[in-house]
Amino acid sequence: MRKIYLIIVLLISGQWLFAQSKAGTSAAPELTIPVGARYTAMAGASGVLAEGVEAITWNPGGVDWIIGNGQAMFSHRRYIADIGINYLALVVKFGFGSVGLSLRTFDFGDIPITTEFQPDGTGEVISPNFFVASLTYSKRLSDRVSVGVNFNLVNESFGRVSATGFAFDAGIQYRNMLNISGLSLGVVVKNIGPTMKYGGSGLWVRAVVPGSERGVTFYKVEAASFPMPTSFEIGLGYNYTIGEVNNLSLAGLYQANNFYAIDAYKFGFEYSFKNIFFLRAGYNYSKSGELTSIWHHYTLGAGVNTESLIGLKVSFDYAYVPVTYFSANHVFNLKVGF
Repeated sequence: MRKIYLIIVLLISGQWLFAQSKAGTSAAPELTIPVGARYTAMAGASGVLAEGVEAITWNPGGVDWIIGNGQAMFSHRRYIADIGINYLALVVKFGFGSVGLSLRTFDFGDIPITTEFQPDGTGEVISPNFFVASLTYSKRLSDRVSVGVNFNLVNESFGRVSATGFAFDAGIQYRNMLNISGLSLGVVVKNIGPTMKYGGSGLWVRAVVPGSERGVTFYKVEAASFPMPTSFEIGLGYNYTIGEVNNLSLAGLYQANNFYAIDAYKFGFEYSFKNIFFLRAGYNYSKSGELTSIWHHYTLGAGVNTESLIGLKVSFDYAYVPVTYFSANHVFNLKVGF
């Protein structure tokens, strides 16, 4: 148990390391976009307590709580500015723990190319290609504690420039904490890694240096490096069974960000009937003084698990996420167990 407490202390200490300076920009902002409808519908409040395949992006420490031998999941999110996000993940349980693979792709559509001399467009278009590939490992250390780590490969490219980065997440979950049945603690540090920097032939421009006798020649624009959007999350959850058919889950979470001037406080609940039908709601409080995040809103969602109905380990989930200044996001996902 001393080792378990040490792990928790180290992860909590990460808050002070990564939350001291609030950077206005960061690399790979796509790493911060939640995927999966279930926990998104609860504003991410119970994300640090996620389990199975859905825990890959929320808290890898919960992946080994998978039910059965494995799970697969597909999710689609209609993000702001008509950006489409597709997510595919697979988790398989082994004797030494659980291993997961996942892939996130981003569809930006075609974007017209403009220049300082042709602000209305050159007639050409670019199609940015962003993806995040992840490898996850999770292990239950006891009947109460599990740990996990997630390795992310990030790639961004558009036109003739590209950038590649690496980041990892580390998390822990402690269930039935303080010998209280249903009380759980989750801690996770996300997106720890080196800076990212763009390169490629698109950064070479034709120019003349004043006072130079070389005339027009090619010069490379040196792109700036930006840090990963590291964050720290700690949350508590409580599950309570009412009778034999009703279950209520409550959760609260604090998120410290090094990529934004506002930290977040998230609250959510889930009601389930016979583990078949689910109703979910949450609230993301992301406000500090006069600064308010576009995600400072409520969230809603629902789901259905077909196992008790037709005998198949298949579930469908949906989340509705309002966004300030933009159209609401809609998140759908399909999960299959085996």
